[in-house]
Amino acid sequence: MIFSTAFSVLFPLFAKIGLGYVLRSVGFLSQKTLKEMNNLIFRVFIPTLLFSNIYQTDFATITSFRLLWFSILSILVMNAFFMVFIPMIEPENRRRGVMVQGICRSNFIFFGMPMAVALFGGASAGLASLMVGVVVPMVNVTSVVALEYFRKKTPNFGMIIKGILLNPILIGGFLGLVCSLTSVRLPLAMERVLIEIADIATPLALIILGASVTFTSVKANRKSLILAVAGKLLIVPAVGVTISILAGFRGLELILLMSMFASPAAVSSYTMAQQMDGDADLAGQIVVFTTAFSLFTLFFWITSLMGLGYF
Repeated sequence: MIFSTAFSVLFPLFAKIGLGYVLRSVGFLSQKTLKEMNNLIFRVFIPTLLFSNIYQTDFATITSFRLLWFSILSILVMNAFFMVFIPMIEPENRRRGVMVQGICRSNFIFFGMPMAVALFGGASAGLASLMVGVVVPMVNVTSVVALEYFRKKTPNFGMIIKGILLNPILIGGFLGLVCSLTSVRLPLAMERVLIEIADIATPLALIILGASVTFTSVKANRKSLILAVAGKLLIVPAVGVTISILAGFRGLELILLMSMFASPAAVSSYTMAQQMDGDADLAGQIVVFTTAFSLFTLFFWITSLMGLGYF
């Protein structure tokens, strides 16, 4: 049952990535088209997705403040650590930001809620949605900071701040947060259009990812790739879940935290790296390999925690 749950979450992601790879292989998608589509996804579809998710979150129903503050603090500490650690082992700036993002930015939005609902039923979707409303904006902000910080050999803090403020994904999240917190409601017809566009974002991003990723540089990226995959799927979950247990989290709260720490790298990591002058090949490979191996690592984390009686 546990394995089938993990597989049912992961298989649709792989199917779309595989479709993109096939479409490029048979010549349906040119490099020019892929570049244009990545730009469109970064500037329109993913910002709309983030806006839609936060816009639909009812922050007035938040009761698990301890869980939310713990999540925010965990994300900040994790990013701060890797912003210092990664430059010690990776000499190239274009890879540094990508590696920090790949290790710290999880695909929580597509793993947290399905896992919670599968293990705890539909009643868990409310708390999972609130976690999405907090975690997704946070990881997007920290990812932009990392990519902007390592964009140049000598960080220009003015340009970093400008890059953050003008980032389309963060603008989408901020507008969603403003509307949600102020109870501003859009006309029903506009809401439907935005939700439909948001529904397109992830499948399209996965297909374009599959079409864009190449494996010719896997050997050259091997060291960075191994570190990022191990950090994302083994090191961060081991530390994060252990601290969560020591902090007293159990049941649904623990499965949500486990999903935040142990989920593979976010699909939008590739698009953001490609648009912000990061090593897009490495970013795409981190997404693909963490998604592939997460089928086994998530199975391990879930069965281990269930066996120990934590949920």
